[in-house]
Amino acid sequence: MQFSEVLIAAFAVSALVSGGAVYFVRRFALRFNFIDIPSGERKIHKKPIPLLGGWAIFFGFFIVVWQSFNTNFLSDFPQKYFIGILLAGALIMIGGSIDDKFNLPAKFQWIFPFLAGLAIVASGIGIDFITNPFGGVVRLDQWNISIFSINGIAYQITVFADLFTILWLLGMAYTTKFLDGLDGLVSGIGVVASFVVFGISLLPEVNQSHTAILSLALAGACFGFLIWNWHPAKIFLGEGGSLLIGFMLGVLSIISGGKIATALLVMGIPILDVLWVIGRRLFIEKRSIFQADRKHLHFRLLDAGFTVPQSVGIFLSLSALFGGLAIILRGKDKLLLLLGAILAMIILVGFVVRKYQKENKKTFA
Repeated sequence: MQFSEVLIAAFAVSALVSGGAVYFVRRFALRFNFIDIPSGERKIHKKPIPLLGGWAIFFGFFIVVWQSFNTNFLSDFPQKYFIGILLAGALIMIGGSIDDKFNLPAKFQWIFPFLAGLAIVASGIGIDFITNPFGGVVRLDQWNISIFSINGIAYQITVFADLFTILWLLGMAYTTKFLDGLDGLVSGIGVVASFVVFGISLLPEVNQSHTAILSLALAGACFGFLIWNWHPAKIFLGEGGSLLIGFMLGVLSIISGGKIATALLVMGIPILDVLWVIGRRLFIEKRSIFQADRKHLHFRLLDAGFTVPQSVGIFLSLSALFGGLAIILRGKDKLLLLLGAILAMIILVGFVVRKYQKENKKTFA
């Protein structure tokens, strides 16, 4: 097969597998009572909706990646990477499914994502350095601690690199987890961000066929699920699915050459929203960051009078805009673009607040 045919097949087959798997996952969720019952101000759906949708994305993504090993285009992708990513994805989905069923306390919810991060660094995937936009790099691989040796091969922990990698992956995973409040929002972000990583993989300085295939497989898996998850949703991602998408985007940003800045930009608005909400909960309201509320930007858009599809469309459009620009720009220009994302967030919040005030005046007039 030609490379272009492999890319088309990666997206199409993962979308078909994911979309088809939703039917069976949904029946399983209904049969064994993995259901999201509408309660509290954060739940905007009117009737019970089955969870576990992340499993459809998991199957769509990993089945295609596994089959892609039969082509020559994944020959340079270490099998230990695939095993590490597969194990990490399974840990996230198992932990998320347990949480969906038993509603785990916040103090236990981080365990499976953390173990997933350990699986990634154990497979050899990591961030060894951070590029300084003003020139040079910051090395993270200078402090190594040997754990054991097998056949003369030393296995060691690269302290700062491994720690930064795990924190990065957890940050990306929890960004999409906290963002998962509207039908199609997180799965749509998954499609957009995966296409951005695909664009990066085709750049001359990156030129990675394996990253291109992996990113299109994830985009297809998210798209196949999005068809069922678009408003009004027939199924939800569940805790595992909402974590899985951000986590896998974090992994893809690493293996595409450590394009952390690009991932920050395509996820810029969601990340800024999450940081604001976490900061407000910690320092202003002085309560747990895991205690959900309706103060995320996407809920503010609903309160201001936008529909669910309109609110999701605003987020996806901004992510596509900043992600597309991030592919084109380099070095200090990306730093300026990040400042632009912050400015866009401030303008958007101001617009939403103004529209909300106008809507309330109409209501009480």
